[in-house]
Amino acid sequence: MPDVTAEQVQRGRGPDPSSLARRKHVSREVKSVRERLTSSTGLERAFDNELLRVFAQYRLSGAVGTLVLVIGIASAACLWLPSGRVALWSGAVLASTLLIVALSRRYLSKAPNEVRLKRWRRLFAIGEGLHGLSWALLLLLFAPVDAPGAKVFATTALLIVSALTVMLSATIPIAVYAGLTPIILGIMAFFWDRRDMDSVTMALMAASAQLFFIFLANRLYASSVASIGFRAEKDALIAELETANANSDEARRKAEEANLAKSRFLATMSHELRTPLNAILGFSEVMKNEIFGAHANAAYKEYSGDIHGSGQHLLNLINEILDLSRIEAGKYELNEEALSLAGIVDDCQHMLALRAKAKGQSVKALAELDLPRVWADERAIRQVVLNVLSNAIKFTPQGGEITIKVGWTKAGGQYVSITDTGPGIPENEIPIVMQSFGRGSLAIKTAEQGSGLGLPIVKGLIDLHGGGFQLKSRPRAGTEVTITLPAERVMDALAALPEPKTRAA
Repeated sequence: MPDVTAEQVQRGRGPDPSSLARRKHVSREVKSVRERLTSSTGLERAFDNELLRVFAQYRLSGAVGTLVLVIGIASAACLWLPSGRVALWSGAVLASTLLIVALSRRYLSKAPNEVRLKRWRRLFAIGEGLHGLSWALLLLLFAPVDAPGAKVFATTALLIVSALTVMLSATIPIAVYAGLTPIILGIMAFFWDRRDMDSVTMALMAASAQLFFIFLANRLYASSVASIGFRAEKDALIAELETANANSDEARRKAEEANLAKSRFLATMSHELRTPLNAILGFSEVMKNEIFGAHANAAYKEYSGDIHGSGQHLLNLINEILDLSRIEAGKYELNEEALSLAGIVDDCQHMLALRAKAKGQSVKALAELDLPRVWADERAIRQVVLNVLSNAIKFTPQGGEITIKVGWTKAGGQYVSITDTGPGIPENEIPIVMQSFGRGSLAIKTAEQGSGLGLPIVKGLIDLHGGGFQLKSRPRAGTEVTITLPAERVMDALAALPEPKTRAA
């Protein structure tokens, strides 16, 4: 389907129907001209093959009628001619008929892409020429016969054959002319030196009939081409309709998925936003009305802490939603500068050191020496490391261990790897936790739940930098998250910043 621009969406419509129709018409005309240029008859290439196929089918279906005609004419010719001569002539006609039938069968057995159209058109024309010549030999047999009715019989028989040739071979004009030419020349030679009234009349009637047959052949050819063209256009319209239906089904499916995603989003956000807001409003009302008395400072202090915590949670959630929305909409702008990846990891480690210490966890940071600076957005990289490290602290049990590594990738880039000794994630739940608002079974059971936006934001920010994101985890074997920055972001020309010392928390 053609893309719909933002301007068109704002106007409440899709692509201009007249523009679409014009593009379809131009595309059809270009295809038609290209086919004519590669065709040997000036028609579409598919028409060339179809016309030859119709000829072969007509000749196969008319073989029985030709056989009956030969038997009838041969039986009647025995009234004027010896049966031996008639048998030889009949054999020649049947042999030419069998030649055309064999050619037709062989052509129909071939795949369209294996057919050499010029060669087969020439073979069919030669076959029709031999067929017409074999019929014209009848005049040679009747030339010395002067019995009453012989001339009329021979001429009538050949006119019937001419009509049969036109009807069966009309889809290949050159075959029609090849089949009629021997008969026309034979009739001309047969009546050339005859001056009696009957012969002259018969010759004029035969000439008029042949002219009519040629005209009829042209009309039948034009009708066949038009019929095939209409059928091809009908097939093209059916194909376009099926394509349009498929596109419509795909668009409807995407719209239903988008609507379902919107419903899930609203349902999730309704719960996520309402919970801290209710706490803020409820505790604020308690403090405003001084329900516990004017001297209940300890209670007010506790409620103030709850309000602050709920507000902070709400603020973080809104910031994550906005970040994810900007990333998915392609509106997140990177403010890039030269920065030390190891330095950012060290800062993030110190920011979360108290949380890890409260759970008795040890955090080890190992960085390779003399790592040069990288060209990246400091806020985005810091958010990536904080999200991954906070997840590791959140889901690692008391007394667990977290290891952070910073170093070179095999491709010349830099990486940050954060490994924990937590319970891990089942393999079938990894795609779930990578989705927006996705939570695995571990997150659902944990009291310290998040919004389910951390990992999607991490992957989106790393993708904006052209880097890579990898999550490896197994139940009871911990989790390892590795983020990489490509080699083109490593600032080889800048001196490395002093590396932070390895610290354990």
